Amino acid sequence: MLNALRFRFLPVNVDLALLLLRVGFSAGLLCLHGWGKLANYTERMHRFTDPFGIGSPVSLALSIFAEVVCSVLIALGLFTRFAALVCIINMTVAFVIAHEARLVGPRNGELAFAYLLVFLAIFIAGPGRYSIDRR
Repeated sequence: MLNALRFRFLPVNVDLALLLLRVGFSAGLLCLHGWGKLANYTERMHRFTDPFGIGSPVSLALSIFAEVVCSVLIALGLFTRFAALVCIINMTVAFVIAHEARLVGPRNGELAFAYLLVFLAIFIAGPGRYSIDRR
């Protein structure tokens, strides 16, 4: 009975879990955040947050690079750790600066924090066996 509660009857497959994390969170970041920024670049480029004083258009372009290009790379498992590091930086800026490190209340950064943790885990663990990097 205790083994059934521990789900020991299920096989352990860390590589499959990493694939699910990579594809699921990368697709979410791409579709829910990156694509909208890319599609509406000209409308958003002058009002986007500029945390480093490099200009709103450049800050938006860097965010698009992380959320579109790096998301695709992570999903494919290509240059995974580099792409995850870029996403970690992007999500840290989003959480700390854009959402003022708030986890509750209006305009909270809960989602940015969740993305940050997942990309940090992928950065540490690597892409797993089911990736282009592994070949």
